[in-house]
Amino acid sequence: MNYKIIARRQMPPHLSWPWTPLLMDPLAVLNHLFNFVAPALWLALLLPILARLFMRKRPLSLSLYAQAAINFFACAGVLVVGLWVFGDDGKMLTYLAMALVGASSQWLMRRAWRH
Repeated sequence: MNYKIIARRQMPPHLSWPWTPLLMDPLAVLNHLFNFVAPALWLALLLPILARLFMRKRPLSLSLYAQAAINFFACAGVLVVGLWVFGDDGKMLTYLAMALVGASSQWLMRRAWRH
């Protein structure tokens, strides 16, 4: 069996783009969006919890939920910028930037520069 991708000019006319649009249903769109932001979600949830375990001497400035929300939006923003810059998601440089931005935002929220 041949698993090569068929070029558009080789496709039968009834399967080409103008006649059958290649759209995803809403559930598939939600699945793709969730899988895109899943690394940001996990990092945003783990950073405040680990900061509470390892940075006990520093006072809490925000609640756990607020820290997780701020970290999530910062990390998801990095993922969107990485998708825009590279044209593809899942690049290791994007994940490195996401980890650095998440750690920096957690450091700022814990006001760690004071100690």
